Amino acid sequence: MLKIPKRTLDRIREGIKKYQKVMQTLQERDVSEADTVTVVKDILADVFGYDKYLELTGEQQIRGTFCDLAVKIDNKIKYLIEVKAAGVDLNETHLRQVVNYGAQEGIEWIVLTNGTCWHLYRIKFAQPIEHEEVAAFSFDEIDLRKEDDQRKTFLLSREAIVDDAMAAYHSQSQLFNRYTISQVLLLDPVVSVVRREFRRLFPDIRVDKDEIATVLTEEILKREVVESEKAKDAATKVKRTANRVARQAEKAKKKAAEKNGAGDLVASPAPQSVEAPAAEATPEVHAAD
Repeated sequence: MLKIPKRTLDRIREGIKKYQKVMQTLQERDVSEADTVTVVKDILADVFGYDKYLELTGEQQIRGTFCDLAVKIDNKIKYLIEVKAAGVDLNETHLRQVVNYGAQEGIEWIVLTNGTCWHLYRIKFAQPIEHEEVAAFSFDEIDLRKEDDQRKTFLLSREAIVDDAMAAYHSQSQLFNRYTISQVLLLDPVVSVVRREFRRLFPDIRVDKDEIATVLTEEILKREVVESEKAKDAATKVKRTANRVARQAEKAKKKAAEKNGAGDLVASPAPQSVEAPAAEATPEVHAAD
């Protein structure tokens, strides 16, 4: 769970409140991309806490072309930002553009924005290059009374970069989501618990684990969290993790058994040899004279 400093959250809250009105005005005036970039730099400074002059680089050169902004901490690029005009709806073409920038420069984190809508992506340097959305929010719809919205906005802040919060949030979101939870619910131990509780509450009704799993899959869980590609990836991840945990538990159990066995040998002294009692001397019998 991300821990957001109160001072940071207060700054974000006040800043977004201010720039909601500014961005609405820019949209109505249909300002240019260059003017939007200027305001985005102000937002990055006033809302997200960056030094406008030392940590925000305009027109970052990337192999013969330029990305609108780069965020640098300690002279190292942390993420690239592609800015579109305030009145432009962001689309897949814009996304491909900023993904290409990040891929060419080896920058893992990229942002696409028009000043109002903000999208944070992580690039996966595989073959082919892949990307995934980590967080998205809009100044028009953000509600900072909600913890989820607080976390999303915090991810773009300077404090989050210093604490490497982006990576931590991404790791957690990869595991704690509807796909993974759905697959955990379908694990045999969980289904067994449901069956046991069902039989305890309704002893006259007989159901087996397969029937319960079928109801969960076909009637309770949404198809998206069971049959989609993300669901399949989650199923593989959960199965692999469950197998690893089972192996570790078995290994620990075996090690404990061996340790206990060795302890028994130390605690129990070797049996002492018992000498047979000496036979009583047989009295001599003398023949009568």
